[in-house]
Amino acid sequence: MSSHRWPRSVYGEGVEPDPRFSLANERTFLAWIRTALALLAVAAAVDALPLGIGVRAQALLSTVLALTGLVAAVHAWRDWSRTEQAMRRDLPMPGNAAGIVVTVGVGLAGVVLLVASLMRGLA
Repeated sequence: MSSHRWPRSVYGEGVEPDPRFSLANERTFLAWIRTALALLAVAAAVDALPLGIGVRAQALLSTVLALTGLVAAVHAWRDWSRTEQAMRRDLPMPGNAAGIVVTVGVGLAGVVLLVASLMRGLA
């Protein structure tokens, strides 16, 4: 047991897994964090730049992207810790329900952008 490592809720129990698996879990965590940062950066850009799609559509688009980025960031931590705990306890790997949430969020942002662009073209 490695009680000196943080968070203790993850590292304070079970046995140390093969380092390759822990490092793969960390790479997955970092991929989710990169996705979250990209979504938040795009949300900030959408909010700041004049896109000519209407104030409400632009605000909705920015909000959807920001919320999706926040969900991705929370998922990154939650999934990393659950996977690490499962490896340490020799349990099956947990599922990944957040992938669908991020997919729906990005899809919804695309629909908002598409509808706003079509409405601008028809005006």
